[in-house]
Amino acid sequence: MNIFDYAVPEKNEAFSTLLIHKNIEIKRIVSADTVETKSYTQKEDEWVVVLKGQAVLLLKDKECRLSKGDTLFIPAKTPHKVLQTQKGTLWLTVHIY
Repeated sequence: MNIFDYAVPEKNEAFSTLLIHKNIEIKRIVSADTVETKSYTQKEDEWVVVLKGQAVLLLKDKECRLSKGDTLFIPAKTPHKVLQTQKGTLWLTVHIY
């Protein structure tokens, strides 16, 4: 599989699980420029890296602007949501259980 072989969705985000091993799950996310601002509160820790594009997340009550190469650690049980994305934004997420 090639991480850069993907189609950009018309709206929202497309999720692909790349690896599940022991206490780790790695996902690829590809974002459209229109995303649902759904709130997430996960039971696991999550580490995020933006490989391409830009995004704005709300982590607790703080806006986090991410661009190519930026990373973010989201501790378990921390409310967060994606507020805005650039069309074609490519992310990797590592979920740590």
